[in-house]
Amino acid sequence: MTRKEYNISVKEYSGRLYGYALKWLRNSQDADDLVQDVYSKLWQFRKKVSNDKVKSWLFTSMHNALVNFSKKKTTLSFEDVTYEEPFTRGHDYDLEDLIEKSLSSLPKIQRSIILLRDREGYNYNEIGEILGLKESQVKVYLFRARQKVKNQLKDLTVLVA
Repeated sequence: MTRKEYNISVKEYSGRLYGYALKWLRNSQDADDLVQDVYSKLWQFRKKVSNDKVKSWLFTSMHNALVNFSKKKTTLSFEDVTYEEPFTRGHDYDLEDLIEKSLSSLPKIQRSIILLRDREGYNYNEIGEILGLKESQVKVYLFRARQKVKNQLKDLTVLVA
């Protein structure tokens, strides 16, 4: 990959990578940092990544970075834990908040598949390449994820309790 091809990939895919990371993390600063990390890694491996595979390489790297980042975030020490007010029935939730909460309850692979398919518009084959799955596995995971979201939205007490 040449410098020019690298710059083209930044222009072409950085916004979509950021959107994917933002939907996963719901934190713009962390999403920015991960996009920077992924592009830094791409620059490191530019001689090994062919230009026709850069899109798949970027999204695979981002997925892995998101999973690793999420693992680090969930292993908090006691001092890092903050107290949050318990839910009270008087809060209003809009549909977008409920959908985001439902998505965050999905297993990581299912969440990634929904985000890549429904938010980013990738086809089953592309998602399979990005996540290292067969096309049939992508379809099954997507079906199960959508069913879980649908069932949670039917029974809102699961999401707001």
